[in-house]
Parts: sequence; structure tokens; C-alpha cells
Amino acid sequence: MKLTSRLPARSLKLAAATALVAFGLGGPVSAAGPQLQIPDFSHLRGKAVETVDVTLDGFLLKLAKSFARADGGQDEALALLNDIDSLRVRSFDFDEDDAYSRADVEAVRQQLSAPGWSALAQVHKREPKSTVDVFLNTDDGKVLGLAVVASEPRSFTIVNIVGRIDIDKLAKLEGQFGIPRVHTEE
Repeated sequence: MKLTSRLPARSLKLAAATALVAFGLGGPVSAAGPQLQIPDFSHLRGKAVETVDVTLDGFLLKLAKSFARADGGQDEALALLNDIDSLRVRSFDFDEDDAYSRADVEAVRQQLSAPGWSALAQVHKREPKSTVDVFLNTDDGKVLGLAVVASEPRSFTIVNIVGRIDIDKLAKLEGQFGIPRVHTEE
């Protein structure tokens, strides 16, 4: 739906709130703390040519951490999980433009305007239309979470990492666990 990006900000907020209610999430559009409210996007699975759905928390995260310890810390990407409480990735690729509603992604982006979230990087391209937003959730100088929301006409990816995050080591997660590569080589 190409018109979504041309709607006024007030209409986008209304669309985001409507999308949350439609997904049965109700409640506020803004996230409380570093954990984002990410819809399950089950209505898009049949339309997508490729999906990535990664959720590491609870038992699975403990299991990943134990593998990292058993490996002697040789795999630095898994060792980074020691201070992570949860990692969620939702990524969808489609074979045609506008196969998903921009309101789906905007509902997540709107949460990043809540207190505690700060933009680390925002990249917007007009042609081809693409947007990558990287936000940090901080409290008292400590990084408590990270969010990446990337969208193009035929794809989108949402990443939410919750926990103590070492910015110097964060780049090592890029390209792993379904997390997209954010940097660009010139």
C-alpha cells in the first residue's frame, strides 16, 4: 500500500494503533522498556517467499549460553549472549512490492519514540525506497536494549535485543541469528 508512507503522522499513529488492536495486542503503542511488542505476523507467512522467525529467551537462551560456555568462548557471537536476556528477529521477503502493510512495521517503529529509546542510526533512501532505523534503549548510561527496523518494498526485518549490550562487541552479531547486515560498504 504505497499511500501509507504519504499519510500524515497522526494517521500513521492511528493506523499503528489499529494494527495492534487487530493483532489482539491492544494497549499502548509505545514499548515499556527495551522489550518491543512485535506482532507474530502470522497473516504474512503465506504471502512471503522467505521468513525468519528467531526467538531466543528463557530455556533456549540458557541452552545457547551453555553451548557457548562448553565451546570455551571460541565462538564470540555466542559468547555475546551471556549478557542478553532475549533476542527476537522477524524477517519477511516477498516476491512483489507492497505485499505487506506498512502499518505492520510502523506499529513497531512507533514504540521507538517511547522514553528511553534513542536513535543510533537512521538511513532513509528514496529510490529504491528503504528505511533502516537502529535504536538503543538506555537507562543511567547503560544500554539495556537494541532495536533494528529495516523495510523495503519487498521485505522487512525487525530485531529486538534485550539485555546488557556491549556496543564494541555488538557488530559481531551482524549477519548472524537472522540479524541483517546494517553497515554499507562504499
